[in-house]
Amino acid sequence: MSAPVVLKFGGELLEEPNRLATVVAAVARLHTAGVPLVIVHGGGKEIDAALHAEGIPKRQVDGLRITDAATLQVVVRVLAGSINTRLSAALNVAGVSAVGLTGADGRCGLTVPAPPHRATDGSMVDLECVGIPSDAADMRVLHALTHAGHVPVIACIGCGDDGRLFNVNADTFAGHVAARLPARRLTIAGTTPGVFDAAGTTIPVVNPAGVDAMIASGTATAGMIAKLRACTEALAHGVGDILIVDGRDEEALVSAVLHGRSAQATTIVPGHRPATQP
Repeated sequence: MSAPVVLKFGGELLEEPNRLATVVAAVARLHTAGVPLVIVHGGGKEIDAALHAEGIPKRQVDGLRITDAATLQVVVRVLAGSINTRLSAALNVAGVSAVGLTGADGRCGLTVPAPPHRATDGSMVDLECVGIPSDAADMRVLHALTHAGHVPVIACIGCGDDGRLFNVNADTFAGHVAARLPARRLTIAGTTPGVFDAAGTTIPVVNPAGVDAMIASGTATAGMIAKLRACTEALAHGVGDILIVDGRDEEALVSAVLHGRSAQATTIVPGHRPATQP
């Protein structure tokens, strides 16, 4: 069996019925084609709405959610409850044997507290109940599921050795899973056709030096900063094929996963590879 592809979906693809249908159709095609998949998902907008409903303020820095105890309760409820169950159910209806998980299952998302974050303005910020994946995370449950023909669907909630739960950035979680499996490809699907330059045009290929330049110049938005940093971290740990793709486009999504290229995507490559479209 070939190495799996890790496919990360932004929550904005999963909350609206038509977008969810597109995602499910793409995954069903890939599953039918025999591509072993591990799915990681976020859910930022639904978390924001739930926080607003409960009168809890949203706090973020560089695209990372500052998570106090009350916010964490909402994060767990929304990610592990409504979104994970909704996506897993839709995939199973479409013929994909999806198994909903969080990082607490099988220690696949073993997590340690995140250190203070150095923001782009130079300040240090305590992210509170935010974690980063541990190198001791156990991927056996994911290997067992994919080898048996199932598709793990993981909500980005981490769990410490002591059972404490953490909010983990979904892109960071996906990059870590891709590196630890190891995956043959990481595909990050959202609602933009890749990474934009200052003129708003999709950049076909970028390497870590280019990522650093975009962050330093302010070209990368707050949400994209976290995504790009997760990509460069995954590259540093051996993932050699990363695409950021428009998940609203079924053909673009399928092409990115199957072939490692798409007109509606940006490819993130190691620094030693030439910056040309593969």
